[in-house]
Amino acid sequence: MLVTSKDKIKSVRQVVRAGVELLANEIEAGHPEVLSECLRAMARFHTYSFGNVLLVATQRPTATQVAGWRAWNEVGRTVKPGEKGILIFAPILSQPKKVETQPAEEGESSGKPAHPQQELLGFRPVRVFDVAQTEGAQIAETNGFSTGDLGDTLTKLAEFATAQEIKIEYSDKIAPARGTSYRGVIRLLPDMEAEETVSVLLRELAVQMLYETQRRSLVNRDVLLREAKAVAFVVGNALGLETEPAESIHLYRGNLNLLAESLEVVKRTAAVILGALSPRDVAVTSAVSEVWQ
Repeated sequence: MLVTSKDKIKSVRQVVRAGVELLANEIEAGHPEVLSECLRAMARFHTYSFGNVLLVATQRPTATQVAGWRAWNEVGRTVKPGEKGILIFAPILSQPKKVETQPAEEGESSGKPAHPQQELLGFRPVRVFDVAQTEGAQIAETNGFSTGDLGDTLTKLAEFATAQEIKIEYSDKIAPARGTSYRGVIRLLPDMEAEETVSVLLRELAVQMLYETQRRSLVNRDVLLREAKAVAFVVGNALGLETEPAESIHLYRGNLNLLAESLEVVKRTAAVILGALSPRDVAVTSAVSEVWQ
């Protein structure tokens, strides 16, 4: 039987859907901490696709650093005997296609070489292992972010807001609210501590971004505010900031489809913000997440 790329993408969707159902079942059974684990996994694996984050979170919630056995060997570590790998999906891409050189702009001497084009053919299941499942050489445990200079973080967030055409203002008239946002303007309460300012700004940035996000479902302001809190939790967790308990972020209200969509947009929005804060170039999207389009 011929398995097409569409069949492979469908199988990935089914596996991810099963992960969402597992989360919902655990929450309904009185275990809201599973959502916390999922959001923390988004923080730790912000460069992963939503589907793969969900797969890691549901199979090994305590995972902090994952890689294939060969990658672990390359850094001097080996997988312990008897350890079971974590199933994720890797995209299968076509060979780069040759494309014609882009025409030169007026005044330029020659055209610019175009980037080779690749097509998504499907996905293949692969097994990765958490660092706790390996032994050997010591490695640094870091996600690339530092909370050493919150002033620098605020500067980067302000630059990101400007790039998104969002204006940041400070006003004591918004009290007792710590932050508000409306139509491209974020207002923050002045004289807050730096950590609180970062947390509030993250939430309000998320509100602005989520309002502009194209959705499959019709959502109200209450849903968007809960998603914005989740985004702030994910980014704050990656930065090592104290945030409100994830158990108070009620993303699941009995609607399985909305839970899946909320988790997806939270992951993507947080990844975009973390990409702007990253000290190095990080790709924040992947082919696996595209199967949810």
